[in-house]
Amino acid sequence: MKKNYLNLLSGTVLGTVFFLMSCHSAYEVTKVEGERVAIDSSWDARSDADAQALLAPYKATVDSIMYRVVGTADVSMDRKRPEDLLSNLVADVLRESAVPVLGKPADMGLVNIGGLRSVLTEGAISCAEIYEILPFENALCVLTIKGTYLKQLFENIAARGGEGVSGINMEITSDGKLLKGTIGGCSVEDEKLYTIATIDYLAEGNDGMTALIQAEKRECPDGARLRDLFMQYVEKQTAAGKVITSRMEGRIVVK
Repeated sequence: MKKNYLNLLSGTVLGTVFFLMSCHSAYEVTKVEGERVAIDSSWDARSDADAQALLAPYKATVDSIMYRVVGTADVSMDRKRPEDLLSNLVADVLRESAVPVLGKPADMGLVNIGGLRSVLTEGAISCAEIYEILPFENALCVLTIKGTYLKQLFENIAARGGEGVSGINMEITSDGKLLKGTIGGCSVEDEKLYTIATIDYLAEGNDGMTALIQAEKRECPDGARLRDLFMQYVEKQTAAGKVITSRMEGRIVVK
């Protein structure tokens, strides 16, 4: 009985294999084409009423949070190299955010302009606008680095034509060469230790900031996302009756 069962099982498996092999399709893929589909207001005319009704209460909750006004911008702030109002402001916020870690502001603040994804427009500032500017989950990292590597960092920044900086001044060429760099108005000393408040993305050496990998010390406080730090700054300034502003200060100058 057992032998007959095994023979039957083997025959069934073998028959299935032959059946599958015989089901080969006569059709073959010879070409694949694709195109971009614009996701814009043109779809509003064909909206699904049932889907809208389902999403309505969730949308109302999200809108009440995201469109809350948290401050006022004195001027519109764009982002561009070698220096701009928005990255100056964000770098200043980062530098000041090091106070809970160091007991004072960092010697330098650094943010990549590519991480700022929108402009801050003059007038009311909503939570949604801050999310548009800072959509990533980048977090504060406070680094301690020797002067010799700080000089290399200046070269990294110059090679990219500038980034958002605070606490330093640089002169660079149009083809990305460093001519001069100071921190706190003084020349950099090779063996001296300096502190830099930046984001974890750059602290890992991304965007060409390879010098930051050489940090002697790295402290990244839990929950200190850049977006939240910027939001807190705006709310604090607003509570003090101040508008949000920034200035061009010649932090990075192309010679």
